Amino acid sequence: MKKIIVASMMIASSLLALTNLEIAQKADKATDGFESSISKTQMILINANGQKSIRDLLMKTLEGENGDKTISTFLSPADVKGTKVLGWEHMDRDDDQWLYLPALKRVKRIASKNKSGSFMGSEFSYEDIGNQNYKKYTFEGEPEIVKLDGLECYKGARVPKDKNSGYTKQVSFVDTKDFLIRKIDYYDRKKELLKTATFSEYKLIDGIWRVGKIEMKNHQNDKSTILIWKEDKIKAGLNEKDFNKRELKK
Repeated sequence: MKKIIVASMMIASSLLALTNLEIAQKADKATDGFESSISKTQMILINANGQKSIRDLLMKTLEGENGDKTISTFLSPADVKGTKVLGWEHMDRDDDQWLYLPALKRVKRIASKNKSGSFMGSEFSYEDIGNQNYKKYTFEGEPEIVKLDGLECYKGARVPKDKNSGYTKQVSFVDTKDFLIRKIDYYDRKKELLKTATFSEYKLIDGIWRVGKIEMKNHQNDKSTILIWKEDKIKAGLNEKDFNKRELKK
């Protein structure tokens, strides 16, 4: 029995030898290498009374060393059909984001100070839909080992470097075995718990981990938004021209 206890202590000690930054780097690496992707995604908006509305999107992403590029196109329902959001991630400055509104036939730049606003009426913000690269955060304290739905996870805090962020802190839960993010708690500018994102239904596609479902629960208004990946193709052959601002009006 004593040997078992000692062995358990040694394993726990080796797990905690990692810093929050190193854990974040491994978590980032766990989903890297997809090159480019095309995904058919369903967005389910749930109000405080449990009523649901469903939207369908086509999401494209281009992986890049200095930041990913994404373009999301709403396919349905009719009131949002044709709306597009283009994002260019940058490691050394604020990300660029543009919104195309088909009814107005114009492209609107999303100002950095507005990125904490709701993404198309969902519980995701424009900040949330951007890439969450570890280089965009500073890391606080030491990680803890905690249980989350039966999984052993690293629990650690990170602070956005962006002064326009809607969050003062985020607390992440990363699986100790595969370094996949399982949950993130988001704290607002008053340092109160605002939202929780739960990541599930991961699957391996050509050796690359891909998330299958993200649920964002807003604790302050009792609303939720769920993203479900219906189809997901990686190494899709996309390039820079597919993420040009001209693509928004096509």
